[in-house]
Amino acid sequence: MKLLNLFRRPPSESKALSAPDAALLELFGAVPTASGLAVGEAMALRVPAVSAAIRAISEAAATLDCGVVALEGNAERPAPDHPAHALLSGQANGWTSSFEFIRDLTAAALVRDAGGLAWVNRVNGRPFELITMAPGIIQVEFDQITQEPRYTVDNRPEDRANIVHLRGPFGRSLLSLAREAIGTAVLLDNHAAELFRNGARPGGALKFPKGMAEDAVRKARDAWRAAHENGARGKTAILFDGAEFEAFQLASTDAQFLENRKFQILEIARAFRVPPSMLFELDRATWSNTEQMGREFLSYCLEPWLRSLEGALGRALLSDAERGRFAVRFDRDDLTRADLATRATTINSLIASQTINPNEGREWLGLSPREGGDQFLNPNITTAPPQGGDE
Repeated sequence: MKLLNLFRRPPSESKALSAPDAALLELFGAVPTASGLAVGEAMALRVPAVSAAIRAISEAAATLDCGVVALEGNAERPAPDHPAHALLSGQANGWTSSFEFIRDLTAAALVRDAGGLAWVNRVNGRPFELITMAPGIIQVEFDQITQEPRYTVDNRPEDRANIVHLRGPFGRSLLSLAREAIGTAVLLDNHAAELFRNGARPGGALKFPKGMAEDAVRKARDAWRAAHENGARGKTAILFDGAEFEAFQLASTDAQFLENRKFQILEIARAFRVPPSMLFELDRATWSNTEQMGREFLSYCLEPWLRSLEGALGRALLSDAERGRFAVRFDRDDLTRADLATRATTINSLIASQTINPNEGREWLGLSPREGGDQFLNPNITTAPPQGGDE
């Protein structure tokens, strides 16, 4: 008996677009935030901190070498003959490189609640192309009890084995979870634009000792603006009829405006788990803590997405019979590689302790093996044999 038959499926619920509820509004990115703005994907990506965080994660994942490996006990070796290997290490299809495919798939998972979705085009049962489609072409619905996904491509049912589906935590995108912080950042950006466009904060006020008619007030206002605003600033002010000009002082909230904007960058960095230095917020960055934050970015931000990518690609590109023998892997060495001096010292220490042989160390440096380099010897204490002669 199937699991689904053990439960009573709840009745379906229809929702009308004429009176949308919060779920439908959120689907279209139109849920108002506390700032009063409806933050959708397009608006959020115009915030530099948001676009920088998304690019930092998606492009870092796409720059790593990806491919299919064969599992041999505890060891893994590349499997270039597998049909999916070329799709992940070269061209995903005729018009998209594997770098662009992984970058766009990860970025879509970061900004859309449905996640990153792609279709696997199979020829004779073997993966031939990986194709990302326009948003909304691939739809997913989840069973309300088992959360089993059901997919449609252009309103036609599609086997889930042919869909690459990358999802974020909590079943929501990070952009959606950080919508309030992004809305506040947008509000601050808008206020900054208004502040420097014709002056959002008035510079001062004209005070007259006696009452004036409405027409006289209008003429005095227009005369002042013509003489001292809209490109005519800096001229000598001429006051008449006992008028006084009172300059407005800078309020404490205005003085903290830049600090508020920087704080929103930190809020967005927290939401995406990206170090502030990677969003170019360098107020508290030093040589030591920037390096430490870079390592934390690899461990706590990028690594979970790489694991999710490996799982999503493996589910779609490997058959049930292949999953015990093959796997999709990203090569993390490019991100953890130190500078040449540190690498040389580390490799020399490993060779001296006979943990690796010289040829394995040369392989880490991208060099070809040399004769005799497969022996495990300590070059610091091993004496080379004499080159000919009785001596």
